[in-house]
Amino acid sequence: MNIHLYLFQNLKTMRVRDVNKVELVKQKAIELLVDVGIEGFTMNKLAKACKLSVATLYIYYQDKDDLILKVAIEEVERMSKIMLENFDPESHFEDGLRQQWKNRAKCLTEYPLSAQMIEQLRTSAYQPKIRHVFNENFKKPLGNFVLNAIERGEIESMSFEIYWCVAFAPLYSLIRFHNEGHSLAGKSFVLSDEILWKTFNLVLKALKK
Repeated sequence: MNIHLYLFQNLKTMRVRDVNKVELVKQKAIELLVDVGIEGFTMNKLAKACKLSVATLYIYYQDKDDLILKVAIEEVERMSKIMLENFDPESHFEDGLRQQWKNRAKCLTEYPLSAQMIEQLRTSAYQPKIRHVFNENFKKPLGNFVLNAIERGEIESMSFEIYWCVAFAPLYSLIRFHNEGHSLAGKSFVLSDEILWKTFNLVLKALKK
């Protein structure tokens, strides 16, 4: 075999293995952060969960803070893309809000661990950088969407904070009940399309003129 071809094939295999290793570290980091929290998270625990040496982790990340922040930002970016999929800030209010609910419900039920990790970090010292990424992704499209709806007379003028609480807090509560498997009353709970869109219609009724 040509020596150059041999080296290329081996280098390609090594890169695939490295990518797989990085993904393993990322997934285990998310699981560990949710399980033990930020204070209980250590590089030693992560290495053990990944069945890797601690030295291997330092090939990809400078330290614990660098690892947590990079993993979190990657997840925020990935989930942001899902949440904004097929969303048009110029759309009519009902259509745009419906798409937002559809995207967020899909994202948060399919990636519950990532959502829990991000929620933990938003109340930690990592919060400013996490918030910055959220703002970069959501501020312009969602801000324009709300302003357009107000200018068209579809909804009352209100602060973005009020809008978010009315528009999305009910959805996030339903998803939390679904991911935990029970409601506040302790009853078994599974989020169905019927429950989701019935709640959406009530939210729409509260917001629209």
